[in-house]
Amino acid sequence: MKKIEWDESTFCKFAYLNDPKISKDGQRIAYVLTKANLKNNEYENTIIIEENGTKKFIENALMPRFSPDGKKMTFTRANKEKKSTELFLYDLSSMSGKRILQAKNIISVSWNKDDRRILVIGFKRKEDEDLIFDDEVPVWFDAKAFFDGERTTFWVVDTKSEEILEEFTAEKFSSGIWHNDKIIYTVPHRKDNKLQFFKLYDIYIHEDGESKKLFEGVSYTVLDSNGEALLLHGKPRKDKMSEHNFLYIWNGKEVIPLTDHLVYNNEQGKIDERGNVYFTTAKQGKVNLYKLKGRELIPIVEDNSWVTEFDVSNDGKVVFLKETDTKLRELYLWNEGSVQITDYNEPIFAKLSTRPLNHFKYESLNLELDGWYIKPQVEEGEKVPVIVFVHGGPKGMYGYYFKYEFQLMANKGFYVVFVNPRGSNGYDEDFALKVLERTGLEDFQDILNGLEKFFELEPQADRERVGITGISYGGFMTNWALTQSKIFKTGISENGISYWLTSYAFSDIGLWFDKEVIGDNPLENENYRRLSPLFHAQNVQAPLLIIHSLEDYRCPLDQSVMFYHLLKDLGKEAYIAIFKKGAHGHSLQASPRHRMKRYRLFMEFFARKLKKYEEGFDVEQILKKKDESEKA
Repeated sequence: MKKIEWDESTFCKFAYLNDPKISKDGQRIAYVLTKANLKNNEYENTIIIEENGTKKFIENALMPRFSPDGKKMTFTRANKEKKSTELFLYDLSSMSGKRILQAKNIISVSWNKDDRRILVIGFKRKEDEDLIFDDEVPVWFDAKAFFDGERTTFWVVDTKSEEILEEFTAEKFSSGIWHNDKIIYTVPHRKDNKLQFFKLYDIYIHEDGESKKLFEGVSYTVLDSNGEALLLHGKPRKDKMSEHNFLYIWNGKEVIPLTDHLVYNNEQGKIDERGNVYFTTAKQGKVNLYKLKGRELIPIVEDNSWVTEFDVSNDGKVVFLKETDTKLRELYLWNEGSVQITDYNEPIFAKLSTRPLNHFKYESLNLELDGWYIKPQVEEGEKVPVIVFVHGGPKGMYGYYFKYEFQLMANKGFYVVFVNPRGSNGYDEDFALKVLERTGLEDFQDILNGLEKFFELEPQADRERVGITGISYGGFMTNWALTQSKIFKTGISENGISYWLTSYAFSDIGLWFDKEVIGDNPLENENYRRLSPLFHAQNVQAPLLIIHSLEDYRCPLDQSVMFYHLLKDLGKEAYIAIFKKGAHGHSLQASPRHRMKRYRLFMEFFARKLKKYEEGFDVEQILKKKDESEKA
């Protein structure tokens, strides 16, 4: 069998699965299959419906939602010409359907138990053609651009008459679900005329056109309902957003804790009609799936993997997507035991060389931490360059999931090293909070200590050729690392932070996130200068490539431009690549061609600076040369 070589376009060969759903009777499964079309520079989305070994397909569709009886399905489809989203209703026996709603923006769709009404949630804006006006902060949000007076809109739609039975609005970032014939919706809490995003919420119950407040100023949101109880996610009240989230039940009288005694952060949750609760937990580099039956904890997935999404039927069947360090996510069905349902990527992986993670434990400043590395093909006596990756967050987490850059660079002859420093997800809550107001101090030392442990394990790793890279917090840490240590001989900083004060004032979440991570009183707090790479730029001795996307409002472009300008003014070797499209998550969410160019820059820069040092980095030449070879 002829092998496939890893390169910047290999990601287009994969099939990506998401949004798995199972009908309430457990008889049908649906999910979205996405392929990257590099030629057309677009993603092709197809809903796959599986039943009794057969497959049915709905092209150019997203968001599959089964009716309670399992006989019908709604889905959404983009109307590019009208720049809107259309909601369709399909009969699954005949695979015929009709459009029942068209709206500018649709966020979620859910069915009422009557098999007729659906709750559609979207948002509306002022959309004046000449100006944007707002009197709230922030004025913009990553992947959403300017809010422009945004309000969440709730529509109750009758699928038979195709009529909107009711419409009401709430603050932006509100969410809602059915609870029998009532609607439960969660709204960001307003304090001192500012919305408390991600920290405090008010929860309402809506019935017969009237809304009544159930909870005020709490730190949980409503995830699911079985008609009898509500499943809540979060905490009664948070002081810090970096605190963990747990699951709770509201039975109509009191809130009952479910998972806070289990220590680890909960990611997702569902409740079935019998009151059983299903949830995922981040634990030491894994995201595992459990069922809580009363007080009995039943593992569904408890191995070295990540469960990314799941759904549950009324009879206790669970469909879920699972991926590992060497395999992309595939669909599984659990019914007192797991069976793999799909194998879309097996033929491709059979032709690709994927390399497993090597796990190690190490001590750093009185903590035991987890680290991993991927070993490339190494000849006897050969010294091999090293790339250190730093995750986002700081409450991100590395571990047993498939990361394209890891496999790409390992197969290009680099050791790939990464750790979970203090502040990471996947450990107890105190571990996650240790980084606050000390970002770049002990957490950076954790990275250095992990690197030293790695060198002990792999003597062929070349400590004279070490690079560092990361996105977001990882981009900050890359900027910081080159100002604080000489061990790194090059770096690629992506969508990172260089000056915490302007991040606080400019970022969509800076007014609260930066004050939590760096400290209160930004105009007076010395941390905003002391912990900013910008003020240590004179220490940079290694070449740096800065990558940023123009539409990033989470870590805005000013962060990279300032650092780049200052480095150049100081006579340092620095380069900047600004992608004209793409939000903060552009590395995964941007167009296929955008992603391919990013991977190419990433691969070529490390090859030139770590494998055999070359002066300069002519981005245009690199992109043009590769394009011409592909055409030939």
